[in-house]
Amino acid sequence: MKKKKWELPEGMLDGYPDVLEIKDVRKILDIGERAVYKLLQSGELKSIKVAGKYRIPKLYLAEYILRGYTW
Repeated sequence: MKKKKWELPEGMLDGYPDVLEIKDVRKILDIGERAVYKLLQSGELKSIKVAGKYRIPKLYLAEYILRGYTW
């Protein structure tokens, strides 16, 4: 039996830069700013910090979404 491969919906992250800002994540996940910061601070959504600001590579957001978290 072939294992099912999970994928993001077609085009979900198209039109966004490879490294996202908070505002991008808010729009993609349709959640508020506080919710995004909570995800980042808890480590549920991985990120990197550049000049003290969170930056989220698309890959990290895709991993988060595919783990099945919903809001």
